[in-house]
Amino acid sequence: MDYKAAFHNAVAQVRDEGRYRVFADLKRHSGDFPRATWTRDDGSECEIIVWCSNDYLGQGQNPVVADAMHAAIDANGTGSGGTRNISGTTHFHVELERELADLHGKESALLFTSGYVSNEATLSTLYKILPGLIIFSDELNHASMISGIRSGGGQRRIFRHNDLAHLEQLLAEADPEAPKLVAFESVYSMDGDISDIRGTVALAKKYGALTYIDEVHAVGLYGQRGGGVSERDDIASEIDIIEATLGKAIGCMGGYIAADAVIIDAIRSYASGFIFTTSLPPALTAGALASVRWLKEHNEVREQHQERAATLKAMMKAAGLPVMESSVSHIVPVMVGDAVHCKMVSDMLLEDHGIYVQPINFPTVPRGTERLRFTPTPFHTDAMMRDLVKALENLWARCNIARVGGYAA
Repeated sequence: MDYKAAFHNAVAQVRDEGRYRVFADLKRHSGDFPRATWTRDDGSECEIIVWCSNDYLGQGQNPVVADAMHAAIDANGTGSGGTRNISGTTHFHVELERELADLHGKESALLFTSGYVSNEATLSTLYKILPGLIIFSDELNHASMISGIRSGGGQRRIFRHNDLAHLEQLLAEADPEAPKLVAFESVYSMDGDISDIRGTVALAKKYGALTYIDEVHAVGLYGQRGGGVSERDDIASEIDIIEATLGKAIGCMGGYIAADAVIIDAIRSYASGFIFTTSLPPALTAGALASVRWLKEHNEVREQHQERAATLKAMMKAAGLPVMESSVSHIVPVMVGDAVHCKMVSDMLLEDHGIYVQPINFPTVPRGTERLRFTPTPFHTDAMMRDLVKALENLWARCNIARVGGYAA
C-alpha cells in the first residue's frame, strides 16, 4: 500500500470540500484583551481583534489569576510529577476540587486534564459501574460525550435535540429494570440554544434515570456565583453529575465532574482517563482556583457579558445579518450555509479587516449549516462591534451571501 498517498488523499478530500483548517499564529496581548498580533505565513505581522475565543470573560488575563499562577511556579515548580496516584496530587488539586464541589452544591468533585477527557472518561466508565446501563443522549451532544458513550460499549439511545417528547418515548420503551442515564448539555455552543434542564430532570426522575449535564459553555457565565445554567435555574441540586471545564470562562485548562462523594469515588477508582494520566501542574490548578473564587464574588462581570452579547445580536439583526434565531445565550452564530463561502469570509475578515473569527464547518456542524461563531466578551467595545458589523455587511454583499433567512448563493 502507498501509505503516503493515502494521507495525501485524505487531506485533499478535506481541501476539496472547502473545510481544510488553517491555524492562525496568534500572540495575545496580556492586559489588552481581546487584541492580539497575527503572524502571517511570510513572517509579517498584523494587529487584530479576536472574536471567537472561548475565554469568554477574559479570565486568562485577569491579574488575580496570573499572580496565583506565578506564585505557584515560584513555590512548587512546573510539572505535577506524575498521575494523581503517583505523586501528582498537590494541595492545589485538593483545594480546587473542594471549591468546584462548593460551586455546584455537590459533595465532591474530580479534576481531569481537559473537558474532553472528563466527558469521555466519565461516560465510558459509567458502563463499567452500572452493568446494563442505557444512556440517552441528545443528538447534538459534544463529540467528547459521543466518544465516551461509544467507547463504553453499552446500549445507547439518541433523542432529537431538545425534544423531550422524543426522550420520553425512548425512556418509556426501555426496560424499566435497566439502569438509565440522560446525558445532555446546558448551552449548546454551535447553535447558542439552552436546554430545558428542569423538564429533562423531571423526565429522568419519572423513569428512574440518572442525569448528566455538560455545563462547559455555561460554568462561570450563569448563576449568581457562576455555577452555570443549572445554578441560574435553581436545579443543580437535582442533577446527579455536573461536568464542566476550566479552559473556557475559568481561563485556564482542565475539566472536572461534581457529584455525590460516592459517585466521584467510583469514577476516580475506575476511569482509565483519570488513573493513567499525568495530573494538571500546580500553576494551572492554582490559577483555576483563584479564578473560580474570583468569579464567585463578581457577578457584575456576568451581567456585563450578557449585555455585550445582546448588544452585538441587536446590531447584527439591525443590519440584516442572519444571526441564528436559536441563540438565546451569549453565543452569536451567524449562518453562512456553505463551507467555501464560510472560509472565504473568515479569511477576508482577518486579512482585510483585522478581525479574527474561525469558520465552523463539518464535522463540528452538519453540512449546509456552516457558520461564523462570535463570542463577545465584556472587553469588546461598541466601536469594535460597529467595525465588525460594517465589515460583515460589506463581505455579505461582496461574497453574494443571502441575509436574513438565507444561505450562501
